[in-house]
Amino acid sequence: MTPGLEDMSDIPSQFRWPPLPDALVLNENEVHVWRASLRREASKALGLLQILSEDERRKAARFCLQEVREQFIVGRAILRGILGRYLHVDPKRLQFNYGPHGKPAVAPECGGEGISFNMSDSHGLAIYAVARRRQVGIDLERMRSDVPCERMARRFFAENELKAFLALPVNQRQEGFFNCWTRKEAYLKAIGEGLSFPLKNVVVSLAPCEPAAILAVQGGPEQARQWSLVALHPDPAYSAALAVEGHECQLRFWQWNHA
Repeated sequence: MTPGLEDMSDIPSQFRWPPLPDALVLNENEVHVWRASLRREASKALGLLQILSEDERRKAARFCLQEVREQFIVGRAILRGILGRYLHVDPKRLQFNYGPHGKPAVAPECGGEGISFNMSDSHGLAIYAVARRRQVGIDLERMRSDVPCERMARRFFAENELKAFLALPVNQRQEGFFNCWTRKEAYLKAIGEGLSFPLKNVVVSLAPCEPAAILAVQGGPEQARQWSLVALHPDPAYSAALAVEGHECQLRFWQWNHA
């Protein structure tokens, strides 16, 4: 049985991500999390342009770096492929609406009412979350050694987070920093605010030995209690987090092996 959200912090990083199932069913008490590689041969990546909408193609064209442009194309094509499976819709025919801060949603005319999703990618890897009748946010970051973790923590972390970060052994601070960053981002993406909501206004756990948790949110403790937070382990070189509206929900994990 797939563990509930409250149990996910105990899952080791090497847990399996099974391949795409033949029959895909998303129940209301589940959140499905997908992992996918965005690396393709240039010709294959560009071949996926036909799946994208005109506005997605225009956005792809604005990326100056070829590698970034190709990975954007692959990532959006995979997103369309995943959602098409749930909705039984040709991925090319999917349409999206966007919230005030850019959070996408499937247009109702595509049968997407009640379906929520979110995606994140970093350096060739992408993760996706899909749920019914509850909001989700997901964030992924490669843990790069060139990131000035302490300087950024002093600038963006809440006072309690900074104290927890500085209390970590030096060899755990990089992991602690990225734990904090992805957990904040996952929550902000779930509520549809993005970086318009100050990072210091949400406080999360960050120590490698602690379960992922939202500790405080501007607006009061009731707001924090409405959400579950999960640490994900898609790859040893990455940090990731999932924010889910509500509790008592099960996670299922899938590996997307083709676009």
